Amino acid sequence: MTSLRSAIDVQPIGGYRSNSPREDTTLPQKDLKNAGLKVTLPRLKVLEVLEDEGPHHLSAEDVYRKLIASDESVGLATVYRVLTQFEAAGIVDRHNFDDGHAVYELAHETHHDHMVDIDTGTVTEFTSEHIEELQRELVREYGFELVDHELVLYVRKHSKT
Repeated sequence: MTSLRSAIDVQPIGGYRSNSPREDTTLPQKDLKNAGLKVTLPRLKVLEVLEDEGPHHLSAEDVYRKLIASDESVGLATVYRVLTQFEAAGIVDRHNFDDGHAVYELAHETHHDHMVDIDTGTVTEFTSEHIEELQRELVREYGFELVDHELVLYVRKHSKT
């Protein structure tokens, strides 16, 4: 029997810029400069936390806690301000999953969707060309042009009874 996952070509993704700690600060500086932002220590530190964290969605408080744990003196208000600037510059994407709490991830070069486990809060990222094509078909069928979209599936592990 073919699983739905393979039938609709669902692919888990990573796609972040880095999954390992960074020793060279030239790449984060280029990221900031390319986005039109001045390179400041707080911006570099927040960006490094996001890049080092890999495929995770972090709240401003999570970023702040990681900075405090690494003995960085960046205030929570600064973290919020930097994340807002990063969002406006297209460096990060902000999501409000089931509890309405904002979480951030580095912006991907390619579109992806999310599944949120409602029991654990685990977020799984995936891509599916079949789902994307179906959405484009629906939009055309209703006489619209697709400008942007975000798909979040709220899921629960199937209980074996």
